[in-house]
Amino acid sequence: MKTPLKDFQNQKDQKDEDQNQENPGQKKPDRVNEMDKEARQSAAKFKAEKFHPTLWIEGQRSSSLAGKTIVLGVTGSIGAVRVVELARELIRNGAEVHAVMTDAARHILHPDALHYATGNPVITELGGRVEHVEFCGFKGRADLLLIAPATANTIGKIAYGIDDTTVTSFATTALGSGVPLMLVPAMHESMYRHPAVVENIIKLKSWEVSIVGPKLEEGIAKIASNEEVVLEVERVLGNKSLENRKVIITSGSTAESLDPIRILTNRASGKTGRELALEAYRSGADVSLVHRDRLGFAGIREIFVESAAEMTDAVLSELKKGYDILISAAAIADYTAEPSPEKIKSGGELVLRLKPTRKLIKECREKYADLVIIGFKAETGVGREELLRRATATLEGSKLDIIAANDVGKGGMGTEENELYLLGRKKGEPRHISGNKRKLAASILEEAIGLLK
Repeated sequence: MKTPLKDFQNQKDQKDEDQNQENPGQKKPDRVNEMDKEARQSAAKFKAEKFHPTLWIEGQRSSSLAGKTIVLGVTGSIGAVRVVELARELIRNGAEVHAVMTDAARHILHPDALHYATGNPVITELGGRVEHVEFCGFKGRADLLLIAPATANTIGKIAYGIDDTTVTSFATTALGSGVPLMLVPAMHESMYRHPAVVENIIKLKSWEVSIVGPKLEEGIAKIASNEEVVLEVERVLGNKSLENRKVIITSGSTAESLDPIRILTNRASGKTGRELALEAYRSGADVSLVHRDRLGFAGIREIFVESAAEMTDAVLSELKKGYDILISAAAIADYTAEPSPEKIKSGGELVLRLKPTRKLIKECREKYADLVIIGFKAETGVGREELLRRATATLEGSKLDIIAANDVGKGGMGTEENELYLLGRKKGEPRHISGNKRKLAASILEEAIGLLK
């Protein structure tokens, strides 16, 4: 049993204060018995484990995995070289990570690397602690068993209940006790396409085992990116506040064609829209993102559009499938032009004739009266009161449920951080939020979730 440093010091002080019976008024000799020695060793070990340097990064990116314990199972694929950084990304988002390795994995990655990466000793064999039960048994410590990379061999063994490695012992125990299991396959593409491997993955999915990736390229079924794995972990362990809900989000700028080469666009980066899509996905939603960019996560459906008309048509078409929330975060062009079929000659003065574009929010509200719609209001060079006055007018005029207002003249467009005021239909003090765009996205979705209850 570990002895906290405070208790150890109290024991020492008490001993020093005891009087020597043979020499009244004098302290007892400083004798070190075995109990004191063990206490000191235990205290030193406690201090070393508690303050492992890896823990300095805990929660630096977010607290999305705070309080969660993840067991990271590593098997014998060359993709194992990626898991050092994967472990640290999980910790940066607040998780406590413990690694377990197969013998084959140890030929590729030394256990010391994962000890450093996780801040915890690596489990390479099962012993008297019964580690697989300690973490993945009934009342176990683990919230998730994440096997990355997962070889064809390991996938097959898990599918058929073969329990002959440290990692498969953890998997067998997790499946038997209901601990969530996530696999990140990595192997050659020819192995991944083997009928038995395909059937095994289908079988595991039917057991509600999560499969992340792989990425097929260069003849290899490559391990999924760390960003995608962390996102899927956040979704599995998240609050599921949007589970069974459908959210559609518009993002970034649109581009109005002037000729086959030139476009009319704006400076919107799409960062807020992307963070909204990611945050909604973390919360369990079925997410569609309409934009002219590429996010690249398998779980989020992306619809590519370019012009304002294409974006409006795409959203209206999607809404027919039934959605709970529309977040119109895109900076949709207010004006468009009749494009020239050929490149416009350069050198002379050019006059463009612009015409107003259709209003996406207006058309959506006319067709879907009960849809929760969130809009944005961007102004420049106005004071707080004027910004809020204009935002309120747009909120009421467009029949929005929530509007996010900001002065982009002070920053926010294309930046990592922003400052917003959130106003709702119910009269009340506007909610002021500032920080990185992930934080802003979480605050916006928190307000939207409140409207669904």
